[in-house]
Amino acid sequence: MSLPDDQLPGDPLRDPLRPNDFALSDAPEVQSQLDRLAKLSVPKGRLGLDVIRDLCAHLGHPERALPPVLHVAGTNGKGSTCAFLRAALEAAGKSVHVFTSPHLVRFNERIRVAGMLIGDAPLAALLAEVLDVAERHDVGASFFEVSTAAAFLAFSRTPADACIFEVGLGGRLDATNVIPSPIACGIAALGIDHEQFLLSPSDDVPTDPFARIAFEKAGIAKTNAPLITLDYTPAMNETVEVQAERAGTYIVRANSDWSVTPTPEGFTYADHLGELHLPRPRLPGLHQIQNAGLAIAMLRHQDAIAVSDAALVAAMDWARWPARLQRLERGPLTDLLPAGTECWLDGGHNPDAGQALARHFAENRQLIHLVIGMLANKDPGALIGPLAERLASVTAVPVPGHEWHGAEAFRQPGCPEAGVAANVAQALTRLKPNGDEIVLIGGSLYLAGTVLAANDQAPD
Repeated sequence: MSLPDDQLPGDPLRDPLRPNDFALSDAPEVQSQLDRLAKLSVPKGRLGLDVIRDLCAHLGHPERALPPVLHVAGTNGKGSTCAFLRAALEAAGKSVHVFTSPHLVRFNERIRVAGMLIGDAPLAALLAEVLDVAERHDVGASFFEVSTAAAFLAFSRTPADACIFEVGLGGRLDATNVIPSPIACGIAALGIDHEQFLLSPSDDVPTDPFARIAFEKAGIAKTNAPLITLDYTPAMNETVEVQAERAGTYIVRANSDWSVTPTPEGFTYADHLGELHLPRPRLPGLHQIQNAGLAIAMLRHQDAIAVSDAALVAAMDWARWPARLQRLERGPLTDLLPAGTECWLDGGHNPDAGQALARHFAENRQLIHLVIGMLANKDPGALIGPLAERLASVTAVPVPGHEWHGAEAFRQPGCPEAGVAANVAQALTRLKPNGDEIVLIGGSLYLAGTVLAANDQAPD
């Protein structure tokens, strides 16, 4: 669904020319390369690592010249796990490269070089170098493959103590999976998402959807690199075990080899090395204790980089991960609400994300005014269902540059009658929260990026 242009006058969150990956930059030298990136497409049905391997070969194999790598996959929580890893390593005095996706406001967010977001000039030069090589050799690289190769180049040319790579989609066939020898691999929470890619018919893969998801994510397993996981269903655990055995490595599983237990002050992490008592993470939500535990287990079960217990404790306060249960600050958007109204932002869009939101807001039993922008190919009940009993109102808004669900998709039993607004600013202006009622803007990371930009809170 989309609204006619004449219903969107002066919309500060809408740019009809913005490409699907929000690849825009204020720097002309970067924008010229992003324009080239935006023209790339993947032929229908093309899966595999052949193209990224070919591209890396033409670039001199930068993926083989990286500092020690921590590789993280998962359906939900992999980005937060990367944030905890980075915070712990930096608290230990290490310099860290980080590659994550998608970006929220600026493409630069994807590539963090030795702790700092990559600058415009080096970013433009790297993208140009990779795109030129890809075109010269006609490798047929995609947006994400070029982005990944650019990160490989950046990280191979700048000294650092560690690299953190977040899987973009799946794991087994993700472009980051050409990294040959990570020091540890981690798999965060698993669930059904990106079905058109991860559940596409293929030979020699599990037919059960959940086992197939586990199969794809566990495809990042590498020889002798410990595979740190959460505890999934028996069928999913068995699938992960098969993938680990094929790769020639071993599993370090939650509730068997390590554990986290919430406490009044925070949580206790335990493994064969002993117990560690930690404060509650600054990142909101009980699920962040699980993500923090996964990061701690990854660091404690590798021996390439020394990280003290004190650094792990400090990481609980240091870690930041925007648009994941983020309480927005005062800004141009939040100032449209009555003074003192809490306004939260979350980019989650699948049922597991909805459950995590419901658990978090159930702690304070606050009623929620939900402003939701969700892509048309996502399940509209993913957030509405878990949050239903806490909803004071529901307002559907466009996701700039994408097909999106209108109000009718959110008109479900047990939920308030959903309305529609031309944009987030209009939705917030219409809301009249009472007392302790809060506002939650959610449903899409694409929408979250435009909200952060409009509220002057771009990630740095």
